[in-house]
Amino acid sequence: MDDLKDFTNPVSLTFISEDQGYTDGQLGRHIKLYDEDFPDLDETDVILIGIREYRGNAGEEENNAADVIRKHLYRLHYWHTDVRIADIGNIKTGESLQDSYAAIRTILVELIKAGKTVLLLGGSHDIMLAQYYAYCHLNRTVEATCIDARIDLKGESPVRSENFLMEMLTSEPNQIKHYNHIAFQSYFVHPRMLETLDKLRFDCFRVGTVTEDIEEMEPVLRNTDLLSLDISAIKYSDAPANRECPNGLSGVEACMLTRYAGLSPALSSFGIYNYDPGKDENELTAIQASQLIWYFIDGRQKLLQEASLGDLQYFNEYHTIFTEIETRFLQSKKTQRWWMQMPDKKFIACSYQDYVKASSNEIPERWLRFQERA
Repeated sequence: MDDLKDFTNPVSLTFISEDQGYTDGQLGRHIKLYDEDFPDLDETDVILIGIREYRGNAGEEENNAADVIRKHLYRLHYWHTDVRIADIGNIKTGESLQDSYAAIRTILVELIKAGKTVLLLGGSHDIMLAQYYAYCHLNRTVEATCIDARIDLKGESPVRSENFLMEMLTSEPNQIKHYNHIAFQSYFVHPRMLETLDKLRFDCFRVGTVTEDIEEMEPVLRNTDLLSLDISAIKYSDAPANRECPNGLSGVEACMLTRYAGLSPALSSFGIYNYDPGKDENELTAIQASQLIWYFIDGRQKLLQEASLGDLQYFNEYHTIFTEIETRFLQSKKTQRWWMQMPDKKFIACSYQDYVKASSNEIPERWLRFQERA
């Protein structure tokens, strides 16, 4: 993986001069950093990569979003010593947008093949397409999830960050097994767009549905292979760089979602996109993004404690029958998460509410949606 340094620039440490370094308890002291020498990635779990490419946002020029986020992330305290972290700098911006996509894809392919979890910081939201290209190159069928106030399926728009999902969801050959969209805001979305996504058996969750019972999003994120979060999903008061809408997720809710994502054994890439430092106030959005990452790492630490589903001594087992269908539920004694057995005897991620419905002789919607896609 040493060849990866050909695609990245080292991290500039100018943003830490005011701190005169870090204490033993802070992340900045423990992250393996590409400043002069490229770090050995063999003994790492999570890899941070910065992206400066913003031409997908109506031709905006590159910015230093990743470095501003790093500035605040490195100051946070390192509670998760079992999760080893490296930062391999910023991906070199290509001559064209497609060149940048190709560089991002190349790096992701190598890191995902090596079993690493990759965090992409900065860039316009269409960079999620480059994320997806990496899995196509590896011929992996994936479940993708996007956390965004809008659904970027505007095929008529010339702006790449507004239409990239069209290519990701409809191009052939296609590697999308399932798609989830979390926290969309209805007034930004054409009703027929939702009807089309529903016909494809994709799942979309309004921001009100998410905030009303956010724990229901944990099984959604547990199945996710690649994830993206657009800063515009977080309301302006908690992320002032979001100039699109005053409403959205709170910072706390966004952190809960990224922690759930960290708990996903399937997830191997996560991008935080559309942060523009030039629109931020007192770098509060960068602080918010750094805390999203901290909670993702917190979830990764918790995941290391989870037992295998085959090791039943670490699970509570429940048998139930709904509409003459007999099934089993498992609840982890370590993380309290739930799984539900399907007719093919495989277990899928579910929630306590699914168990309650099944016990009341109701078909859980998650069970039904999964069967429709089978």
